[in-house]
This record gives sequence, C-alpha cells and structure tokens, in this order.
Amino acid sequence: MKSFSKNKVQTKYGTLEYSLSGAGSPTVVLINGGSGPIEGWLRIYHDIAEMTRVVAYNRLGVGGSDKPTAPQHGRAVVSTLKELLQELHIAPPFILVGHSLGGLYANLFARLYPGQTAGVVLLDSSHPLDLSINTAQGPIIRGINKLLGAFDAFPAHRKWNEVHYVEETAEQIAKAGAFPQVPLFVVSGGKKPPFMPESAFEIRRINQRDFLKLSGQSTHLIAAGSGHFPQFSEPDIVTKAITECIKQARADLSV
Repeated sequence: MKSFSKNKVQTKYGTLEYSLSGAGSPTVVLINGGSGPIEGWLRIYHDIAEMTRVVAYNRLGVGGSDKPTAPQHGRAVVSTLKELLQELHIAPPFILVGHSLGGLYANLFARLYPGQTAGVVLLDSSHPLDLSINTAQGPIIRGINKLLGAFDAFPAHRKWNEVHYVEETAEQIAKAGAFPQVPLFVVSGGKKPPFMPESAFEIRRINQRDFLKLSGQSTHLIAAGSGHFPQFSEPDIVTKAITECIKQARADLSV
C-alpha cells in the first residue's frame, strides 16, 4: 500500500498538515472523522488521485497540525479549511467527502459555499439529529461518554476540541442556507457497531436515509460488510461513490 507524502502550510489559524496529489477538476476534499488522521484515507486516496486532484488534511489538534487555540465548532473548522485551500491555491469547484463527524463539516461547507460545491459524499456521516442517539444508549455507555468528555477537558488545548461543539455545529447547519442541488452520495455502514443498542442503530439508519432529502440528485449505497469505517473494510464501494460523484459533477459543470 502506498504511503502519503505529507507537507505543512502556515495559515492564520495555525500550521496545517496536508497531502495533495493528482490533477484535474473538481478537486476532491477529504474531511476526516473526529480526531481522525489523514492516514485513514490510505486505501482510497491514490485511486482518487488517478482521476482528479485530491487533498487530505489534519484539522487543528490532529497529527502534525498545530493545537487549536479557539473553539472548534463547525464554522471555525470550515473557515480553517477554506484558508487551507486558498493557501494551497486550490480553486473551486470542490467535491466534499466527509466521514463521520467530517460529514457535518461537509454539510455546513456546502450550505455556506453552494457555488463552490460541485458534489458531496457523506461517508457513514454524522447527522445533526444523531445527538438523540446518546439518549438511546444504556446508562453504562452514557456514563463512559460523560467520563471521557471530562478527561478530554483537562489539557488546555483539548478544551477547544471539536467533540465539545457538535451540538453547536448542528445548530449552525440548521441556520445556514439550503443544501445545494448537487450530486450527493450517501454511503452507510450496514453493520451495527459493537455495544450500540438496536434502538440507537435504528435511529442512525433513519437519519442516514434522511440525508437523501437534501438533494434531488441523491444516491444511497449500503456497505453491507462494514461498520463505521467503510473506507477501511470496503474501499471499493467508497471509491465507486466518489468516482460517480466526479462523473456527475463534471457532467453538470459542462452544461
């Protein structure tokens, strides 16, 4: 498996670590899940680079990027991403690929910059209504989540961690403009994560299907053999979704 060639660039928000490969338009922007490093894209990154330009990056507080010095809610994350793209001289349009929590940022970016968004791929993405899932968890899991959140607040920089601002990010999405009518591919893991009650997983399934209402050009793909990380367990399905999104976006842009 090929590795990444990583570089760093200075932005007004801090130094960001990134990888940039390929050529062509639209540029595919890979947006990690919560605290996930760019290595999480290794199984699909180079295949995408053969089709078009692709950029992956570590958000503030992840990998070799600087620690955050301000709250990392959705608008802050999107602003930092916009700054990165500008510093790298990557012009729109973009196809946004958001995994897990990164899906919230892709969702918000598309609403804030609809004219720069050519397509979106939501990869087992978090849904703004997923916040209700914690109430469907058992008391032990809720207690563990609360305890982990308390530990996360101890180091000074970790109080700004994005996981503390998920609810605020969901509110920002609700207040942003409409989702653009662009190709939208929703890839959902078909296997229930360990320790998640069936009732909670059903909420997640409903929310995954709800994404299809965002655009009249929506396609739903189920990664039946995958849990939350289909880019690891079924990379071909993820690559297929991104490939089709690129094709549809290019067809729309040529009209």
